[in-house]
Amino acid sequence: MQFLDQAKIYIRSGDGGDGCVSFRREKYVEFGGPDGGNGGKGGSIIFECTSDLNTLIDFRYKQHFKAKKGVSGSGKNCSGANGEDLIIKVPIGTQIISDLDKITILKDLTKDGEKITLLEGGKGGFGNSHFKSSIDRAPKRANPGNLGEEIWVWLRLKIIADIGIIGLPNAGKSSLLSVVTNANPKIANYSFTTLTPQLGVIEYEDNIITIADIPGLIKDAHKGIGIGTRFLGHVERCKILVHLIDAQSDNLIESYKIILNELKEYGNNLIKKKQIIVLSKSDLVEENDLLEKIKIIKKYSKKEVIETSSKSKKGMLSFLNILFDNIKIINKKKFTKEKIEEKWHP
Repeated sequence: MQFLDQAKIYIRSGDGGDGCVSFRREKYVEFGGPDGGNGGKGGSIIFECTSDLNTLIDFRYKQHFKAKKGVSGSGKNCSGANGEDLIIKVPIGTQIISDLDKITILKDLTKDGEKITLLEGGKGGFGNSHFKSSIDRAPKRANPGNLGEEIWVWLRLKIIADIGIIGLPNAGKSSLLSVVTNANPKIANYSFTTLTPQLGVIEYEDNIITIADIPGLIKDAHKGIGIGTRFLGHVERCKILVHLIDAQSDNLIESYKIILNELKEYGNNLIKKKQIIVLSKSDLVEENDLLEKIKIIKKYSKKEVIETSSKSKKGMLSFLNILFDNIKIINKKKFTKEKIEEKWHP
């Protein structure tokens, strides 16, 4: 399935139905009086978050969404039916952003089944029976229904995954994803093989975590170079970052610093996320050189470094154990925090 992480769409709620001007006409009823019914309410535009979708590709082929109009009222005090609401389904992690400034977030949908009514349908007009009074016993006026609302919005998808794999282009991210999950990303020996985030699921010792391969970041990605801001946006919701560095790199520190700087400059506390440093393609480096490189990056980063090889599967078991141990710790902290918030009341 083709991945698309942003789309611009037009949405319009339904107009309200018109009120009706009508008078009761029956044999032997000389002064029947007004009996015009009210118009129905127009349909609303509702966004629903669903786990059944993981891309916005459907919005490439359809950009206009309009809810149904309310039915006009009729005689015998019959009110018109309400227009049917239009439910637009989007993937988990979708942000609805104003087209006016392309910054203001109208709604952030992060939970399966979450719904938000973005545009209310127009109210139906009153029929002439509504205007009957002691002064005006036979009103001949009715209200038209209110018009619906219309706007253009941007949908922006920021994937939600437990683990995000980051690094420079051609660091071996897609190869790592294909080894530890059943995902089948495109793999080739050149930069920017991966142009869109790839998702996979790891099942290990009765536990399941999701992992995302984020397209390679380059220098000044936070400024939008190489659509880096969109790639960095996907990192925001990952609990842990796996920082992949090619063991064949001539300057490991420089490779590490480039990614670190992009996380810092992008903001949104990306730099504070838990990072696991992994040296990839370790089978292509002599053992002595590899040990020296691990020592260098350890000394600079003050973090533990794991060596792996997607080809020989070297270090994969240790890598998986560390991933799951860290996810368990984060989930436990989150669960404890939620329990405290549930119990406490002002």
